[in-house]
Amino acid sequence: MTTLENPPAPPDFDSPGHQAKLAELYRDFDSVGMTPLWTTREGLMPPEPQPRAVPHLWRWAQLYPLAARSGALVPVGRGGERRAISLGNPGLPGDPYTTPTLWAAIQYLNPREDAPEHRHSQSAFRFVLEGEGVWTVVDGDPVAMRRGDLLLTPGWHFHGHQNVSDTPMAWLDGLDIPLVAETDQGFFEFGPDEVRTRRTPERSNSERLWGGPGLTPVAALGARPQSPLMAYRWVHTDAALTAQLELADDGVAGTLVEPGHAAVRFTNPTTGGDALTTMRTEMHRLATGTRTRRTRTTASSVWQVFSGGGTVTLDGEARTLEHGDVVAVPAWTEFSLQAGDALDLFTFSDAPVFEKLSLLRTEVSA
Repeated sequence: MTTLENPPAPPDFDSPGHQAKLAELYRDFDSVGMTPLWTTREGLMPPEPQPRAVPHLWRWAQLYPLAARSGALVPVGRGGERRAISLGNPGLPGDPYTTPTLWAAIQYLNPREDAPEHRHSQSAFRFVLEGEGVWTVVDGDPVAMRRGDLLLTPGWHFHGHQNVSDTPMAWLDGLDIPLVAETDQGFFEFGPDEVRTRRTPERSNSERLWGGPGLTPVAALGARPQSPLMAYRWVHTDAALTAQLELADDGVAGTLVEPGHAAVRFTNPTTGGDALTTMRTEMHRLATGTRTRRTRTTASSVWQVFSGGGTVTLDGEARTLEHGDVVAVPAWTEFSLQAGDALDLFTFSDAPVFEKLSLLRTEVSA
């Protein structure tokens, strides 16, 4: 009889007999698809994030000429649908993903060329670095694309593009393709072979209805998961960033993220939340010589230099930034910026997803 005063002797874990039984147990685990936590805990529950994606910088001076070459060699039409070239992270070989949740690409449209309509469950946006002459048609509403504009295509909205000018145009595409793929939520549907309208209005219908700050059409009251406004214009973004810096110079408190650093977030006018449910979109302006504090966050992000130049430091490695350059910042990468001349950057991230899941964590250093 076993008592607390007379416990059984512990097994001899190193004995050949014990090791043989243990090996047999592991084989039986494997045969039925079981994996013991005690052999996998460090991989499943690391002490901090261990992203496979790596910090990376793509030079616009290399990206644009390659996109232009594709314009001369690759037609736009059914099948591929878009002349879009993704920016694949070197840490994610085999996947055309910029981070594990975000897809960034350069899209190029030739003069007088159309990209046919389709829709998909993935949410998308377009950010215009330079140029004009293209209208993206979202559910029949033609939306002009111009320098500095952010254009939305929420999930499951039909959309196509038409270049009505005599010059090509390229822009940054951002989508949540990797997130949707990993969670098996992807749907795709072809639309008309041609863009359904040839109109090129100065303002889209969504801007006419929703473009007044703080003004909501009474007939459309009620929260919507994604923004009903399809265009966020540079003229408004620029004015807001300029005002933040001017007001800070005038001593108005609470104007800046940190000294010399203005930022705006593109939001859904019906909720005040992010314009897209799975991606946060922002514009940042750093005054000449401004350096941001070092931060790291469990969200991953992509940044593009809109104007100016400076330096980005990623996990202690400094890299110069020039017009149009694109930077991938994986989760838990230490990140900071320094402006040379005044530096404007567009950024998008997966932060809304992890906020909703109560998983987002941010750490700020001096």
